[in-house]
Amino acid sequence: MNYLIRNANIVNEGKITAGDVLISEGKIAAIGSGIESIDAEVIDATGLWLMPGVIDDQVHFREPGLTHKGEIYTEAKAAVAGGVTSFMEQPNTAPPATTVERLEEKYARAAEVSLANFSFFIGTTNNNLDELLKINPRNVAGVKIFLGSSTGDMLVDNEEQLDNVFAKVKTLIAVHAEDDPMIKRNVEEYRAKYGDDMPADYHGLIRSREACYASSSKAIARAKKFGTRLHVFHISTADELELFDNSVPLREKKITAEVCIHHLWFSDADYKTKGNFIKWNPSVKTANDREALWKALLDNRIDVIATDHAPHTIEEKQQSYLKAPSGGPLVQHSLVAMLEKAREGKISVERVVEKMCHAPADLFRIDKRGYIREGYWADLVLVHPQQHWTVAKDNLLYKCGWSPLEGTVFHSRVVSTFVNGNLVYNNGAINELYKGMRLEFNV
Repeated sequence: MNYLIRNANIVNEGKITAGDVLISEGKIAAIGSGIESIDAEVIDATGLWLMPGVIDDQVHFREPGLTHKGEIYTEAKAAVAGGVTSFMEQPNTAPPATTVERLEEKYARAAEVSLANFSFFIGTTNNNLDELLKINPRNVAGVKIFLGSSTGDMLVDNEEQLDNVFAKVKTLIAVHAEDDPMIKRNVEEYRAKYGDDMPADYHGLIRSREACYASSSKAIARAKKFGTRLHVFHISTADELELFDNSVPLREKKITAEVCIHHLWFSDADYKTKGNFIKWNPSVKTANDREALWKALLDNRIDVIATDHAPHTIEEKQQSYLKAPSGGPLVQHSLVAMLEKAREGKISVERVVEKMCHAPADLFRIDKRGYIREGYWADLVLVHPQQHWTVAKDNLLYKCGWSPLEGTVFHSRVVSTFVNGNLVYNNGAINELYKGMRLEFNV
């Protein structure tokens, strides 16, 4: 169908302007005022914000092999309900996506079931350089390297392999940066002091700031040596921020950084009440770290906001701290969480759109997405800016059935989400007739 969105407050490219947007054949056909169309369904958006769809550059949708936690279908459904129209999924599934064949199997599955647009990272091992060099940078998000152990056994610690990957891979390389030997020593030290039943309070000390800085700084030094396009996922400490630059525009940067919702929202004080339900890798650190991350986000040392959406079952999370896996679901609530921070005065609505929509499109060089521009794909979100609601189990769409934000009152709500011009979410109703598209990248 074609749609004419009338009287919206369009949040785009640093401004909020009143106007209309015409969607035709999946793309934005016109932007202006007083637009007329004889074959478009008219949507009155008076009082609503119209934004580009959120692009989340780091999610774990758990398929294949871990589908008791989540699936591409279920998590993409939660994504569009939250205004996320495109995602980039990570390779630590079972089996991991470390060959082109396995990678393409994930793309085929997403084409069948994903309501959002999609791309996937290929994973690095200590011996799969040949597979990495086969990928087409036009239709693959990039190469992911785990420099610290996390969910799945994908740690890469062979220095020669790392040099070869940084030197020879021409697409973007993204890293999970934590120093693994340092973390293992911390685990043994704290286990010796407090035993196997220590609380989650110690997670920020075990997955320490020193481990983050050591790994991030080493990855950045390697990238500078080889001229690599490097993206460092989920920065969590004030210490690491000195490693990133804001002296040039994002499009000119070769080394970029991401911050996640949970590192902007929680601090280590929240372990007392949330426990393993805010156990992530890298860990949630101190309130001072959180404030430093906000400052770096706003001065452009940090480039994008993402979720690292990584569901686990309630039963898995209720295990003792050392046994409970790290990660949590966030993709349904990322946009409204940031809009809540805008309401509190931490960030403007225009900067939320910049960091969640424009910047991911620019950083990954995504073709014709991330902006409200004529000729671009109509990935759009309508948001009611003054409608409060509470996160509760009965309004969660995650397969795992829980959220670390349960009980939180948000004061804005996603009303409608368009993916490639298709109205896939509208006032709580999901339209499953249309599936998302494989993202393409301008290389």
